[in-house]
Amino acid sequence: MKYFLLLPILLNVTLFANDIIIKESAKSVDATIQKIKEIVTKRGLHVFTVVDHQANAKHIGMQMRSSKLIIFGNPKTGTQLMQQDVVTGVDLPMKILVYQDRDKKVKVAYRNGSWLKEEHPLLSDKLVRKIDNALDKITNKAIQ
Repeated sequence: MKYFLLLPILLNVTLFANDIIIKESAKSVDATIQKIKEIVTKRGLHVFTVVDHQANAKHIGMQMRSSKLIIFGNPKTGTQLMQQDVVTGVDLPMKILVYQDRDKKVKVAYRNGSWLKEEHPLLSDKLVRKIDNALDKITNKAIQ
């Protein structure tokens, strides 16, 4: 049991009770976002948009550290999920936040697939595992 508790520390991953996973990136915010774009595109997923929170804040005369949200997914899979339960659409497409924290470290944050299952019980365990696996691989590759 004590080794299991050390796992997030050893992997440089923060786990929160609300299923948000945070990892540290070795790259800048822009480079990490670019890498995520490349990875998801190669996987056949569609990048819908990137929201630049810092630019939006600047536009209204406010300041904040660099923070970008990339929104991506598979329209076919998303449509199939929403055909089962249209309310699933409130949580789709998938999102990854890349930001600079107070210590000027770049972090990647996302919700794992397990929270989707809690919110939308019609989702299959197999699909949830597939989402978890994909997000883990995408983010691990992007932060190197």
